[in-house]
Amino acid sequence: MESVMDVRKCARLLIVNELDQLLLFEYKDEHCAEPFWATAGGELKEGETYLEAAKRELYEETGLECAIGELVLEREDVFAVALSVPAIWQEQYFLVQCESEDELFAASWTEEEKATIQRWAWWSLEDMRRNRALFKPLVLTELLETVLASRGSA
Repeated sequence: MESVMDVRKCARLLIVNELDQLLLFEYKDEHCAEPFWATAGGELKEGETYLEAAKRELYEETGLECAIGELVLEREDVFAVALSVPAIWQEQYFLVQCESEDELFAASWTEEEKATIQRWAWWSLEDMRRNRALFKPLVLTELLETVLASRGSA
């Protein structure tokens, strides 16, 4: 008998400051031997839209209350994170623009986030190009490049 994978919906945040740097979190969990860097974001709650989840996750994970901007990527992939089993993840990535001086803090992290998120850092496109293997999804560097080019920064 064939088992059907769960589908999980997730809003992700491409948080970029005025210096053209991308905010990324370093994650370490049992599904990946090496730590990796990924955007803030999380799974939709019951009845929530991607946009509503993006706004909620922005505050919960960073303490920021910036406007949620345009949808810049929709993707689907099979993977497992933290304490979960492999599932089909349907992700939407939203652009968020903020200032480098904005205070970041873990406003409302879950126990899972506290266990898997090691730290956060601002990454320039050049730094990301030099460290490509560290990022999930693999298209993250190209996505930042596209966003910066569309605003005349790359």
